[in-house]
Parts: sequence; C-alpha cells; structure tokens
Amino acid sequence: MNTFNSILIANRGEIAVRVMQTASALGYRSIAVYSEADALSPHVRQADEAVCIGPPPVAQSYLDIERILAAARETNAGAIHPGYGFLSENSEFAAACEAAGIVYIGPSAAAVELMGNKARAKAHMASAGVPCVPGYAGEDPSDDAFIEAASRIGYPVMIKAAAGGGGRGMRQVDDPAGLTKALARARSEAQHAFGLDEVILEKALQGPRHVEVQIMADEQGHVIHLGERDCSVQRRHQKVIEEAPCPAMTDKLRSTMGETAVTAAKSIGYRGAGTVEFLLDEGDNFFFLEMNTRLQVEHPVTEMITGLDLVAMQIDIAQGLPLTLTQADVQFSGHAIEARLYAEDVGRGFLPCTGTVALWQPSTAEHVRIDAGIDNGLHIGPHYDPMLAKFIAWGEDRESARCRLADALKMTVLFGLTTNRSFLVDALNQQAFAVGCVTTAFIEQAFGPEDLSPAVPSVECAAVAAVIQYRWQRDAARQRALSVPADLLDWSSTGSLVSRYRYVVAGNTLDLNVRAGGEDYRVRCEGTEITVRMVADSNNNARIEVDGCTVDVVYESQSGTRTYLFMDGEAWCFDNQMVAAALPETPVGDGRVLAPMHGRVTEIMVEAGDVVRKGQRLASLEAMKMEHEIDAPVDGTVDQVVCTLQVQVAIDDVLFEII
Repeated sequence: MNTFNSILIANRGEIAVRVMQTASALGYRSIAVYSEADALSPHVRQADEAVCIGPPPVAQSYLDIERILAAARETNAGAIHPGYGFLSENSEFAAACEAAGIVYIGPSAAAVELMGNKARAKAHMASAGVPCVPGYAGEDPSDDAFIEAASRIGYPVMIKAAAGGGGRGMRQVDDPAGLTKALARARSEAQHAFGLDEVILEKALQGPRHVEVQIMADEQGHVIHLGERDCSVQRRHQKVIEEAPCPAMTDKLRSTMGETAVTAAKSIGYRGAGTVEFLLDEGDNFFFLEMNTRLQVEHPVTEMITGLDLVAMQIDIAQGLPLTLTQADVQFSGHAIEARLYAEDVGRGFLPCTGTVALWQPSTAEHVRIDAGIDNGLHIGPHYDPMLAKFIAWGEDRESARCRLADALKMTVLFGLTTNRSFLVDALNQQAFAVGCVTTAFIEQAFGPEDLSPAVPSVECAAVAAVIQYRWQRDAARQRALSVPADLLDWSSTGSLVSRYRYVVAGNTLDLNVRAGGEDYRVRCEGTEITVRMVADSNNNARIEVDGCTVDVVYESQSGTRTYLFMDGEAWCFDNQMVAAALPETPVGDGRVLAPMHGRVTEIMVEAGDVVRKGQRLASLEAMKMEHEIDAPVDGTVDQVVCTLQVQVAIDDVLFEII
C-alpha cells in the first residue's frame, strides 16, 4: 500500500481545479503550484496550500522538475498528480518522484518512457500484435532517409514529433516538394515543445476517424477498458470536440478495439489511467496511433456515460488498491459530447489570443458540466495553452446531448477575449456532425474561409451598445457632479442631448447619434432611426426593447469608451472611435509585418538589405505552446528588422519593414 493524505497537482488551469475537486471530496489535502503569471488563478485560490515555482516561462516553472519536487518537500506532499500536458508524460519526472519517495499518480517511469517515444511505441505495439499505421521510425534521421521512406510509403505522409503530442511538431506533406521544409519546421517545433527534435513518418490516412479507448489498470495486473471516445473534430491536429460513444461504433467493433487496447496496456505492465488511440477507416479497420500515459482532456465524456470518477480511480490505484470493477461491470448510459473553449481567432487561422477576462458568465443548463480555470479579471497570457474551459453535455441520446451542448455554449458569456465559442456552435449544428458522419477532415470540408470570417453586428446591436455606453457616461458624470436632480438627467438648455458614437467592428464602420429622453432613446444610424427603451437593468444583465421587440442582453462597460455586448447569441466589443479619433493613427503599409499574436521570437531568417519574395519565411514566433511562421506579405527588400531574437512581442507589434 502507498498511503498518503495530500496531493500536489503539478499543473494549472482547469485540470488542476478538476483534480482538486475530487481530491477534496475524498478528504485529501490539495496543494497547488503556480508561476508568477498564475498567482491570481482559480486553482491557486481553491487549493489548501499553494507554492510559487517560478516565472511565467514553462521551462522555469511548470517544466522544472526540481522546483516542483522542492514544492512537494516544502508542503510534505505525499503524492503528485501530473494532470495532462507539461510533465504528465515525462519519464524523468515519474522516476524523480519515485526516487524522492513521493507517490506518482500515474504509470511507471518505464511505461511512460516507452510510450512517450512514438517510434519505440509503434515498434513495441507491432511486436505485441497491435495493428499499426505504415511508417518510418527514423532509424537514420537524415533528410535523405525520410525522402526515401516517404517515397516508399506513398504520399500524403504525416511527420510527427517522436515525443509529446497535442499537434505540436506535426505536419502533413502532400508531395515530395514540401517534405524537406516540413521536416525542418516539425523538428524545430518538437525541439521547442519537448526538448527533442526526433520525428517519425507515417502514412497519412485520408478521412479516418480518430477513436481512442480509455483503459484502467491496477498494480495487481487487472486491466479493463471504459469504452471509446471519438475525437475526430480537430484543427491544427488538436482536438476540439469529442464524444462518447463513437457514432460509428458497433458492439463487435467496440469489443475488438477494447480488447486490443487492453492487450496493449498489459504488454507494458501498465498501471493507472491511460488511453490507446487509433485511426479507424470506413472499412472498420483500425490502426494504433499512440498511447497517452495520462488522463486525457476529454475524460469527462467517459465519466458522464459510465458514472465513474476517473480521477478517484487514479488515486485509488496509486494507493495500491485493486480495481473494484470487472469488464462486465462497466455499463454505458446515454451519450456525452465535449467542446473545448479556446482563446483563439478562428478567422485568422485559429491563432491563439491573449487578453483579460472582463466578464465570465457560464451557462447553468441542466445536464451540462463546465470544467473551467478562469475567473473575472484573470489575464490570459501567451505562455500557456489557450484552452479556457470545457463544456460537456449529457443526453439520453446523441441528438439531445448535441442540442444541450450547443444551447449551453450559446448562453455562455465571456468578454475580454476572442474565443471560438460561435465556431463551436456552428460546428455542432453542421449537418455532417448532426448525423455523426465526421472524420479528421471535418473542419476543412465543412468550413470555407468565408464561413470562418467574423460575423458582422446588426445596426440594432450597435444601437443597444451606444445606449449602454451613453448611460454609463451619463451616470459617471452625475457621480462627479455635486447634485443633479433625476428629472434633469439628459436635459440641456439647447434641447435634448445628442451624443455621437462611431464603431468599427469586423471591418464595418457604424456612425450613430443617440438622443435621450428618460428611459427612451432614439438612435439614428445610416438613415435609420431605432427606438431603444431600457426596461430593466441589474448586474450587467438588462432587458431592452428595440423597436418594440424585447431582448435580454449581457454587457460590460469600461471607462465609457468600450462596451462588451452579448445579444442574440453573439458577443461583440464596441470601441467608441469618437474618443480614439483624437489620437494619431499610425498608417500601416503593405510592407509592414506585424505580430499576429503575443509570443516569443524564436528565429529570424533575414536581415536588413535582404531581397525577399511574398510568402518567404521571415521569422518564427512561439506562442501558447505552438510555433507560427511569419511570412513576407509582399515582394521587396527588408528595410528594417525591428524584432529581436528570444524577445517577447505583443500582437500587432511591427516585426519587419519591407520596401
């Protein structure tokens, strides 16, 4: 038995909160670690004890094994739960915990090491009789060897980082011309993400489903599976929507895949929670992809259809307790779907975004679970993964789960950050998804560039925002005045007050005039007059009549110049350009290369005087665990290199000048 009564969670955000919830419910003392950037995060406040482990960069905090072990010693932690990401699949960390006499809530270091390298994992699984995707494990790491292997396997091929996951260090190559460049980019990204530039090659299966099987194994050698999850909806090779069970699954196929996953786990003497991932083609043929030796982001869908707490099972197994379930005891009820809410700009290629949470008001719908690690006022910086929360809906059948999830997302308010919330709703409502016919190519097939462009607010939305902003400014002025009778509000000796507002949203400019009269406001915009009446207003929630139609809105006003508005299922940010107009505007020419996001400059490929062509790579920017290429927007000569290697830049900072 491995007796302990306290657990340090070596992670952050929503997974740290999730583990603490179960640990606290079971009577364990929970201990948080945090970087300086996360000092105000919910997981720090929720813990019984918290220790700062360093500055924001992950290498100096969440990836620093010695700092985490020092925090465990300082707090007398009996066990460490790694969550997912960071050190959760690092065999050195698992071994260091064992050496320090701290229980590692996960598999053995040997199992983590074997499955953590895709090349060795595939070789082992093939020897154990598990079907694998044809590929090349990189015995000779030279470009020539990969070129020859790709020719033998046949295009398209997939390059993958041998260590890690989450889409980092992964590139699909469709023809020989792009292989050498893709190898260089994948190796660079793998080195930055995992400290190892080793990559492998696999045949890129066209339009498969990504199906994974959840397994649990105890120290006594018992292994069971808890069914499968379909994780086919992905962007940048990262999962976005997951569900259980898989819509294409049959009882026979589930049994076969489950038995194969159990065989895979037994072949390495596995312990704890793990996931065996497969690619499933239209002919019900499946191939081993990888094994994740940790809890998965999408584990809640399995919990919701089985009624099991996977974190509690992990803790029991780490205590040395045997599984209390046999395979026959595992029962499934209904359907569950999870959607990941990311801070990202869908219209700009799903680029990660930063910002500060101005208002977080999640849905409270029945049968919907929300795992989140954010709160009002929390700053979302460039150092960590952009996932903010997970929405999980359960239903008696798939359709009810789908509708509940879409409705919950529609009713959730998050101001201050650009997110993929509307995209998730659109994806859930696509016909292909509604009928369960999605593959890993779903997003590319279902959404064109015009579908991913930002929506344009209606004139009515802008009118409501202007009225809310007007009222904020009026009330602020009243508070500054010594005494203003209520019946003199909005009164002027020259007649009714008229205030001007100019908004530029999604590329559209809207000029509005607001004329006040008690609780009624007349707003003129583009020759149209809209009547807005404030019916009720309390705690950022208002009921408003717009031309006689009643709508409920959520808003947040800041300094009278910026108003966030949630109306008709969409969230908008309205900045009054009439205030900003007094500030000089810097012209941006076609040759100015701006940072698309906050991040760190990891490579600079050119210098002043270099002649470049449109599309040529100028630099690389690392942000939120991903590496992004910065390309020349025009042909020309580099006049100035403004950025500096390894220095952090902000969104829209000038990086290069091309003339």
